[in-house]
Amino acid sequence: MAESRADSDHVHPTMRLALLCIVGVVQFGLCVRPLIEFEYQPRWVAAAAFTALALVTAACAVWVMRRKPMPAAVVVLGTAVTLAASAGATRVLPPGGHFGTPDWSIGLVGWHLLLLLLDRAPALLAAMAAHLTASVGQFMLSGVHDRAEIGAAGIVAFGTAGIQLAVVPISRMLHHRTRQAMSVAAEQDRLITRVMAAEQWEREQRTVFAGQLGVTLPLLADLADGVLDPRDDDTRRRCSLAATQLRRLFAENDEVPDPLVHEVTACVDEAERRGVEVSLAVSGAAVAVPPDVRRELTSPVVATLAAARSQARVSVLRTHEDVRVAVMADVDIDVVTPISAQVVVDCDTYGEHVRMEARWLTTNS
Repeated sequence: MAESRADSDHVHPTMRLALLCIVGVVQFGLCVRPLIEFEYQPRWVAAAAFTALALVTAACAVWVMRRKPMPAAVVVLGTAVTLAASAGATRVLPPGGHFGTPDWSIGLVGWHLLLLLLDRAPALLAAMAAHLTASVGQFMLSGVHDRAEIGAAGIVAFGTAGIQLAVVPISRMLHHRTRQAMSVAAEQDRLITRVMAAEQWEREQRTVFAGQLGVTLPLLADLADGVLDPRDDDTRRRCSLAATQLRRLFAENDEVPDPLVHEVTACVDEAERRGVEVSLAVSGAAVAVPPDVRRELTSPVVATLAAARSQARVSVLRTHEDVRVAVMADVDIDVVTPISAQVVVDCDTYGEHVRMEARWLTTNS
């Protein structure tokens, strides 16, 4: 896991894929011809070094093509094989071949090291230094060289290394730009999600308010037109029901620690404003209840309290298995039992008292 994080933090998969392509083109497009044309002593060592580097490329391709980080064991073994192949290929160069056309490994090995160690800058610099030191050392031991030969060798060595090491800052810049783009895209996704959630919430609220006002507005219109008499008991009960429903609806939007009890309390307050004596009992710890379920749990409370004459008892019980909201009140009319899709509503009549209980199983959520 640590290797995966390190790789993903420093090297973009596209950069590794590009390096793999460069290695393949350089090795099989530029290095095969000098391997065939020049006399290496012995030739099998040069061929073995070429084959070993090709195998390193193939091993790296297994992970690069799948855009996965290379395991540490593959990196270590591949680096060792690459440096050994470089030393072997340089060792069997023909006279005067160092840093020239016969020295096909001087440029190829650096690309292999980049492919293996691009995300490990200190190890890459150490491996490149070892490669150049070994090449320069064998060049110096191959004979006496004049100033022109030494200058040409230096140009080839440091020019090749400079071009290859320039890939490191390019890779870092690409990774930095990619992370910035991903961060911007993620922030845009978060903003879009928030906007969509807000729009969904607004649509739901409009639907709820429209449904509630769809019952209230005709009542207000009839009162305004004189169709209904405010002194009539049935009109008063309808007004009480509408007021209780609206109070519960307004309470639904409040940010409180216990929304269910808050909404029940709003219904109780509306009943007490009409002169009904209401007692409220709450037991159990607060349970997360979805808004639509809370509406169905409080519907019996709304209907019964709106019809209550003088007194009522309301209880809220929460357990790990279920949530219950019950109400008992003295009424003088038939209370319609609310129809619920997610909670079970029981209604019992005891003389002039009606008891309703809504039960929601938390295990169904």
